[in-house]
Amino acid sequence: MCHKKPAVTMASNKTLSSYDDENESNFMRKAKDSPFVPIGMAGCAAVVAFGLWRLKSRGDTKMSVHPIHMRVGAQGFIVGAMTLGVIYSMYKQYLAPKEDGK
Repeated sequence: MCHKKPAVTMASNKTLSSYDDENESNFMRKAKDSPFVPIGMAGCAAVVAFGLWRLKSRGDTKMSVHPIHMRVGAQGFIVGAMTLGVIYSMYKQYLAPKEDGK
């Protein structure tokens, strides 16, 4: 008994651009919608990397204080990126000149 798999075909009514949109990763789609999210993620990673690099030369500072400073710096960067993102989206929604077609 031979089981054949059905042939996979693309629907003929789909355009090339909609097919590309389906294959685009969620991260890239979200990054286009709100560009400050990847900036915040990269900044958080940079602050953590810098904090770990500075860990070797912390001097007389207690070990428990160093991660607290690193966390505050990373959170501050993320909150700043979120604030800029909200301001940018409010600008786009309320103040940016609107196109006639929309």
